[in-house]
Amino acid sequence: MAPITSHIEIARPPQDVFTYVTDPARFSEWQDDVVSASMEAGGQARVVGSRFTTTRRVGRTERVMTQEITECRPPSAWAARGVDGPVRPHVSLTIEPLAGNTGSRMTVVMDLEGHGIGRLLVPLLIRRQAARRAPRSYQHLKERLERRG
Repeated sequence: MAPITSHIEIARPPQDVFTYVTDPARFSEWQDDVVSASMEAGGQARVVGSRFTTTRRVGRTERVMTQEITECRPPSAWAARGVDGPVRPHVSLTIEPLAGNTGSRMTVVMDLEGHGIGRLLVPLLIRRQAARRAPRSYQHLKERLERRG
C-alpha cells in the first residue's frame, strides 16, 4: 500500500517548525493519540540512532512503541522508524522555507509495517485510523506553532 502523505503550510520559520516537530516531549501537545513520549536514556532528539518511546491510544488501550531516528538534517529533514511491536510506523518529514524563510511547508510521509497480529490490523484498521487522524494532528500543530509566534 502507498504511504500516507500529508502537506501543511505553517507561518513560522523552518527552524522553529523543525525544533518543535522533532521533539518527542512535545508530541502529545499536537498528536491526538499520543499519551506521552520521551527519549530513551542518553538519547537526543536530533541524533541519528537515538531512540524514543511513545505511548499511544489505540482504541481503548494504550500501546508503547519504540522508534529510532534514522535521519536528521536540521531544519529540512527528519525521519524515524519503529523497531518493536505489532505496528511499526516509519515517518519522514521535510520542511521547505516559504516567504523569505518566514513560513514553512512541511511534508510528512508515514508508512505502517505490521508484524504478527499487526499484519492483519494495519490494512484492516490502523492505516485508516492513521489517515483520518493525521490531518487533525497537523492542523493542531499549525495552530499551536502559529499561536506561539
